[in-house]
Amino acid sequence: MIEICEVGPRDGLQTEATYLSVQQRVDMITKLSKLGFSKIECVSFVRDDLVPQMAHAEKIIEALPKENGVRYAGLVLSAGGVQRALRLENLTDIHFAIAASDTFNKRNAGRPTWDTLDRLSIPIKEALQSGKQVTGIIATAFGCPFEGIIPLDRVLKMIESYINFGNCQICLADTTGLANPKQVQHMIQEVNLHFPDVPISLHFHNTRGLGLANVLAAIQMGVTRFDSSIGGLGGCPYAPLAVGNVCTEDLVNMTESMGFSTGIDLDGLIETAKWTEQQVKRKLDGLVMKAGPIGLPSMPYEQSSLNENGKM
Repeated sequence: MIEICEVGPRDGLQTEATYLSVQQRVDMITKLSKLGFSKIECVSFVRDDLVPQMAHAEKIIEALPKENGVRYAGLVLSAGGVQRALRLENLTDIHFAIAASDTFNKRNAGRPTWDTLDRLSIPIKEALQSGKQVTGIIATAFGCPFEGIIPLDRVLKMIESYINFGNCQICLADTTGLANPKQVQHMIQEVNLHFPDVPISLHFHNTRGLGLANVLAAIQMGVTRFDSSIGGLGGCPYAPLAVGNVCTEDLVNMTESMGFSTGIDLDGLIETAKWTEQQVKRKLDGLVMKAGPIGLPSMPYEQSSLNENGKM
C-alpha cells in the first residue's frame, strides 16, 4: 500500500500568481477529500502579507467537511503559527517545517536551523500533548540552492531532535529538486541504520525531472509514504527555481500500474486536476491528466511489446 499526502492546497498554491478565494480553496480540498486520500495538507499558518496565497487559514479549516478517514494538516514555521493551529478542532495534523540549511531556514523562517528547533521545542510538545499528530519536516534534506550538499550527520541530528520531542513522524523534503535516485537510497539506508524503528515519508519536487525516479528509488528501499501535489503544482517562495512537486496523478498512475494499491480514485483525481487547472488559469505540468492513465495491467518485462525479431 502506497500512502499519499496531497499537498496541492498548501505547497501547490503558495506560489501561484492567481490567488484562489477561500471558497475556491475549500472546494478544492473538498473535492480531494472524496478521492481516497488519508491526509491532505490544506493550509500554512504564516503571515497573510508574506504569503497572501495562504491567507485566511482558519476560515479554510473551519469550512471543511468532516470526511471519514481524512486527516487535515496545516504547516507551521513559528510558535505563533502553532497557537493558531491548536485552536482549530477540525485540524488533525500539524506539520513543522525546519530546513537543514541555515541559509535556507533564515530565508524561510527568519532564524538559523538550531535556533528554530530550540524555539519550537515547547510548541512541538504542546502540539503532541493536544492530541494532534505531529510531523517533523526536514526541508533541504537532500541539498540547498545556497549551501549545496547538506552533511548527512546534520540531517540525522535533526531527526534525533524531533524524536526526542515525542512521537513525531519524520518527513525528508527535497525542497528544491536536487535529489537523485542513488542519493535517495543512500539517505534511506543511513536513516534506517540509525533509526530502524522510525518510518519516514518523502517529499520530492520535480524541478529537474527526477521526481518519480526518486519515488521509485525510495519504494525499492521500502518507503511507502509520499507527499505529492495535484497537477504537479508547487514550489517554495524562498527557493529559486523550486517549481513543481511530484504530480499526484502521475504518482498514482505509476504505482498502481506497478501493482501497488493507493486507495485513490485516479479518474476522479484527473477530473479534479483539470478543474484545478481552470482555477489557477494556467496549464499544469501533470502528464496523466493530459494523456490519460495507462489502463493496462502490468506485465513482466520479458512479455513486453517486442516482436519476434526483438524490435518494438
